[in-house]
Amino acid sequence: MKNTSLSGRVLSELISRFTADHLLGRKIRTGELRKKLVEPAWSVPDIFTMEEIDLGNFKMQRLARKEERNANRVILEFHGGGYIAGVRNAYYVMAGLYNEVSQGADVVVPDYRVAPENPFPAALEDALAAYQWLLSQNYFGEQIILAGDSAGGGLAMALTMYLRDHNMPVPGGIIAMSPWTDLTASGESYRTNYEKDPLFGNTHESMIYLNDYPGNHDPMDPYISPLFGDFRGFPPMLIQVGENEMLLSDSVEVAAKARMQGNRVRLSVYQGMFHDFQLAFLSIPESKNAWDEVRRFFLALE
Repeated sequence: MKNTSLSGRVLSELISRFTADHLLGRKIRTGELRKKLVEPAWSVPDIFTMEEIDLGNFKMQRLARKEERNANRVILEFHGGGYIAGVRNAYYVMAGLYNEVSQGADVVVPDYRVAPENPFPAALEDALAAYQWLLSQNYFGEQIILAGDSAGGGLAMALTMYLRDHNMPVPGGIIAMSPWTDLTASGESYRTNYEKDPLFGNTHESMIYLNDYPGNHDPMDPYISPLFGDFRGFPPMLIQVGENEMLLSDSVEVAAKARMQGNRVRLSVYQGMFHDFQLAFLSIPESKNAWDEVRRFFLALE
């Protein structure tokens, strides 16, 4: 981590200290703390409008600028949380950043159903319903950009596989931040980064290993773990991951496989960084650089 920014090192150390606490740390790693978190309603900045859309099984929010909207593109943002926790206010902040770096595209954030109450394929069904709703709003597939972090990044890839397999329009691009693509935890980094990962490291009592999402289904099913699927016909992908994540191989192996199958993929491994470091937003240089990279990805899609 010698070339990691001071603020990045400090934040990583703070995460390590929180997760080292026996009781609090376990609740953070398993997702129990986030799942039970009660937040006030998000305060929508004056430059935006927020519209709730009810699709029956779940609701989603559409964030849009009041002025200078980019009507040629829309972002479908899938939140993380290990498929066991719902959307949180941080994801609406993230939606605001996506709006900025895309030069004003609307951002739709589904609060898709989660386990254990709703195991696979509930999240995929809701992701599909959100995508089909956008198609019904007269967007073409190539105008829709899928974005997701952690489980949301894996969900974006799983949805794209489903769309392609069922002869539906695929999206115009995928942005995956620290994507969870291997729910079998079989990648090399689950071992090599076991003692380095400040969030999930040094324990098997975490949502990485204890997860209800697959239910009775094989976790190697590509719609659950897209790493084991076929990436032919995928749109351009930007994959960002932290060097110290146990989930590092989830990104590295997907990128290698997708490239081998003829896809355009940019993989960026951020030195010294932890899982979902982009949620630090603009407070550390590494996260700021990651969002600048997302901006450049959108420009390259023009």
